[in-house]
Amino acid sequence: MPLRPRTLAVAATATALAATGFTLPFAAGASAAPAPVSVPSSAAAPLTADFNGDGYEDLFVGLPNGTVDGKAKAGWVSVVFGAKSGEPRSVRRITQATVEVPGTPEAGDRFGGSVVAAHVDDDQYADLVIGAPGEDIDDKADAGSVTVLYGTGDGFAVANTAARGAKAKDAYGISLAAADFTGDTDVDLAIGGKDQIVANFNPLAARTEPVMGDRMGGRAPVMTTGDFDDDGRPELAAAFYTQNQPYTQSHVQLFAYSKDEHKFHLTWSSDNSAANALAAGDFNGDGRDDLALGNCREIADENIDDPCGPEELAEGGGIHIHYGKGDGLEWEGQTLNQDTVGVPGVAEKGDDFGNALAAADIDGDGKDDLVAGAPGEAIGSKARAGSVTVLKGGTNGILDAGGAASAIAYQQDSSDIPGVAEAGDLFGAALAFGDHNGDGVPDLSVASPGENSSSGGVWGLPGAKAVGSIAITPNSIGAPASSDPLAYGAVLGR
Repeated sequence: MPLRPRTLAVAATATALAATGFTLPFAAGASAAPAPVSVPSSAAAPLTADFNGDGYEDLFVGLPNGTVDGKAKAGWVSVVFGAKSGEPRSVRRITQATVEVPGTPEAGDRFGGSVVAAHVDDDQYADLVIGAPGEDIDDKADAGSVTVLYGTGDGFAVANTAARGAKAKDAYGISLAAADFTGDTDVDLAIGGKDQIVANFNPLAARTEPVMGDRMGGRAPVMTTGDFDDDGRPELAAAFYTQNQPYTQSHVQLFAYSKDEHKFHLTWSSDNSAANALAAGDFNGDGRDDLALGNCREIADENIDDPCGPEELAEGGGIHIHYGKGDGLEWEGQTLNQDTVGVPGVAEKGDDFGNALAAADIDGDGKDDLVAGAPGEAIGSKARAGSVTVLKGGTNGILDAGGAASAIAYQQDSSDIPGVAEAGDLFGAALAFGDHNGDGVPDLSVASPGENSSSGGVWGLPGAKAVGSIAITPNSIGAPASSDPLAYGAVLGR
């Protein structure tokens, strides 16, 4: 079957996601965006996270715990502009005090609680979508808001508000996803709040519509997007769970937009399964997106269908993959953990293998590869130091016909990885891909939000390999000093 072009779709959550491909540390305190470089008109499509149009994708990190103008947890976003190997990079710090951004910094706004890149308008520059789940709207505390900041040749231009929470504690913007759900070629936003998901089909205006009819028991959804049914339009995948009375429910669900009814419909559901991370990718190269469920486990006992695969493979955190087919997703799939043949390490309680996921075709063979973070992994005696595992896709998927994986693992004690593994680093707590050095190969970003007493950092692995990797930390980018942990990297954008 010939490969179809991949649907442009991006997503982010409050505890996951970013982009990389870094080469050299840059000077602390740099602030100006690099001069724009003309992009050939023959380019297939603008890069998803290239905010200044210079041909390099940019790293963007939300710091919702950051202090702004003395306001604790007002929050800000760090943008590190990509560049060719050997060139310096510059940094932009964005807050609600930034001239283009609506609103003002207030304690507890948590601006940067989620971040995602998308081409909201039709120019060559990517736009930055930012959630502030703690934003107060009039007298509605923590209603939440979403801001779109538009990219330009010198970094960013004007911004607008794309969503406002309807009532107190809606927490709009606690997670985000962006894709053309309607098929009209314009980007739409899926906005996660506590207990609900809403959609904005025109991010130029702050009008939202419900995506789902059920509630989530006060939980925030994990979201991603992919074309799982091969109809040319992406669906929204969401994972959530609650154990509130009167019943226990947990779901991984797909929602597809109906052109006839002009709204989303639930099209597929895996009841009683809960996942801490989701990633979409074509792991077997059949032209259809597949859905990986990270740190998947069964919440309720009454489901005999094993929604996360064999229960023993949930030890230490398991990954369950549903493969795409003509009408959505296959129920049966592949399940793996660190006891699976070919996967480095040993499954141990608390490893949280799969707590973060990212997918990309690293080696250019037409099959996406899957990266799994295990932030709870002990490295020797260093508890919760963390690790990441790169799993190669193949004709049969992530596992071969014999049930074995082809994989390699990295941690901070690995050769060529900067730093040293230390207890509580949480290396692998968030992951993302992006071509930040412009060589056409996806680069892997690995967050370590517990680094340096929870100051945090992001490790860039060019081509998802250790050679040439670097560390980006608040100190290296000249971030303002803070008496509170910044946990840089806990909220990564892609």
